[in-house]
Amino acid sequence: MSMSDDNPYDFLADEHSDDHRWAYGTGFTDPLAGVDTSVPDGVDAYGLASYCVSLGDDALIYSHRLQEWVTRLPELEEETAVANIALDLLGQARMLLGRAGAVLGRSEDQLAFFRSESQFHNVRLVERHDDDFAELVGRLLVFATWRLALFERLTSFSDPVLAAIATKGVAELTYHRDYAAQWVVRLGDGTELSHQRMQAALDAVWAFVDELFRAHPGELVTIARGEVDVVLDTVLATAGLDRPDVPPLALIGGRAGRDGVHTEALGYVLAEMQSVARAHPDATW
Repeated sequence: MSMSDDNPYDFLADEHSDDHRWAYGTGFTDPLAGVDTSVPDGVDAYGLASYCVSLGDDALIYSHRLQEWVTRLPELEEETAVANIALDLLGQARMLLGRAGAVLGRSEDQLAFFRSESQFHNVRLVERHDDDFAELVGRLLVFATWRLALFERLTSFSDPVLAAIATKGVAELTYHRDYAAQWVVRLGDGTELSHQRMQAALDAVWAFVDELFRAHPGELVTIARGEVDVVLDTVLATAGLDRPDVPPLALIGGRAGRDGVHTEALGYVLAEMQSVARAHPDATW
């Protein structure tokens, strides 16, 4: 691995010549092993950890949902693409939860497998189950476009570890967004049936969009909705699809996913994802 003389965190964003990828975890027991994870002066350590947990939760839960599609997709090429996207997000989750854990004194496994539903702070968009492939790519387009804009802002964040994680994530999320956009256009501009299914998929996903831009005190970096809308509107126009006109998903007592308030779907995800670790809490793998 390489690292610059100026920034010892640069190697997090480097491509590795032996084709090891962070998403796969190959060769890495701890994704931040060897990195000085002390919090820089002037950065609120707890605020940083909380924010990394939120971003890590987004990636962890969505990765699990995408993994559910493996063996269910119509072509091997799409199996490979979706599996790799899920692995990219799992890699992001590992690094973000590892960054948070270094501050909180907890391991990434403890944060992933031994928190209750109300202790997760992911946006509700990532919890839902996709009913078909059109919903998969529609939701992925929204999520990746939003997260890419966020990570681009984070590349210059004052914590060099989070900035390096974001820098690596930008390349991954660019692919995720472009993969989803190509399929949204293909389905929207395809047959009458594929157009109908793609429009219905966007209608189902759109209720979760407002929450992505909801002001929350834990958000250390924010993006304007217009940064995301310009990309989404371009894709929809190319696909001949209408921007959905649906009401946003209601808040519960003024709270949403970042506040630990979730849809029923998250409970089922955690039950499946955490069952082995909770059954064998002292096991090592």
